[in-house]
Amino acid sequence: MEKLKIIGGNRLSGSISCSGAKNAALPMLAATILSDKAITFKNLPYLQDITTMFEILGSMGADITLNETMDFTISTANLHDFEARYELVKTMRASILVLGSLVARHGFARIALPGGCAIGSRPVDFHLDALEKLGAKIELKNGYIEASSKKLKGCEINFPGVSVTGTENIMMAAVLAEGQTILRNVAKEPEVEDLADFLKSMGAKIEGAGTDEITIDGVDDLQGSIFSIPADRIEAGTYLIAAAITAGDITISEIDPFRMNNILDKLKLSGATIKVGNNDIHLSMKNGSISPVDISTAPFPGFPTDMQAQFTVLNSLSDGSAVVTENVFENRFMHVQELNRMGCDITVKGSNAIIKGVSSLNGAPVMATDLRASASLILAGLCADGETIVDRIYHIDRGYERIEEKLSYLGADITRLPN
Repeated sequence: MEKLKIIGGNRLSGSISCSGAKNAALPMLAATILSDKAITFKNLPYLQDITTMFEILGSMGADITLNETMDFTISTANLHDFEARYELVKTMRASILVLGSLVARHGFARIALPGGCAIGSRPVDFHLDALEKLGAKIELKNGYIEASSKKLKGCEINFPGVSVTGTENIMMAAVLAEGQTILRNVAKEPEVEDLADFLKSMGAKIEGAGTDEITIDGVDDLQGSIFSIPADRIEAGTYLIAAAITAGDITISEIDPFRMNNILDKLKLSGATIKVGNNDIHLSMKNGSISPVDISTAPFPGFPTDMQAQFTVLNSLSDGSAVVTENVFENRFMHVQELNRMGCDITVKGSNAIIKGVSSLNGAPVMATDLRASASLILAGLCADGETIVDRIYHIDRGYERIEEKLSYLGADITRLPN
């Protein structure tokens, strides 16, 4: 199993570009099932989760090609298998996103109940209940979801709770449903807007994405598209924290800063100087002193749960105490035990992590438990004294493109160790 070795203490500086967003790309890949025309993606990130989605689509009969400019073209015109098998689905919860597309276009789907990071309960009930309201018949058999429908019919759906993948799955199902569908209490994340933009580029009729109510008028079919994946706001936020905790000075390009206001506001409160352009962010931490910042995670436009672990590290190196409250996933403090092994002073009480800032961290062998926990351990290693070895980095490869290359380019001493 590959590991990352980090020798801490280097100040990060320089410029890097932001990769395409995994959380935007995955639902778009699933949505290719909705059309029999070729679809080309630009700026698709090279990540394990993207590879897994390729494998799922390929196992169904999709044709996937890569051209000389590194653009991927996908054709699902000749799908012959409407099943997402357990051996693929078990590693990634986003696999459930093919469910709505398959039922909408082909009238049948058989999807293994999904796996992924063990960060808490993320039930698929929202997806299934909404599909039933659209007219699908749902059965659970031997660990698989089987959904079938001759023709989905539009209706009004009130989600009992905010779910990003639930919103996306039912959006995809509804674009080919007969009549109008109104979705209420939906997720407002930028990635939901991105999916809507992509579907509209294929001819879908969608209004309201980015608000708590989305209206979809079903169409008979969708066309092909050439679409560029938007930049990853979580990746950008992670590298900005890396600069902040190393008293660094970096610029991140190819990123929309206005999607990151809640993250940037907290970084400013921590003492960072931030300047934004139309598609870049510059951060400097000249005095090296970090002020503690309380955070409380919530669905967008609240503070993203995917940045919670990284801010936990930032607060651990602050001049004071802070409270981090996790309101989205009930089991997302698994990184705390490993961070404490490196010298952090963090106490978890229910959904709160009480953090007392320390003057320094010590390198240690640590083990990643999920994607964002992996990022937090790498961040801690960047400013720790001595050597840190991060094990189980297959988690980080699910969501960060060439992380050791980008950090090395900024001046970090980080090396990928072979199995």
